[in-house]
Amino acid sequence: MRKAFNSTKAFTLIELLVVVAIIGLLASI
Repeated sequence: MRKAFNSTKAFTLIELLVVVAIIGLLASI
């Protein structure tokens, strides 16, 4: 259960980084 939680947390962190990267690209255009 803890491993699954950590995996979900890591996935959320990666998702957040992807969203920030997309926003940065849109802002730079």
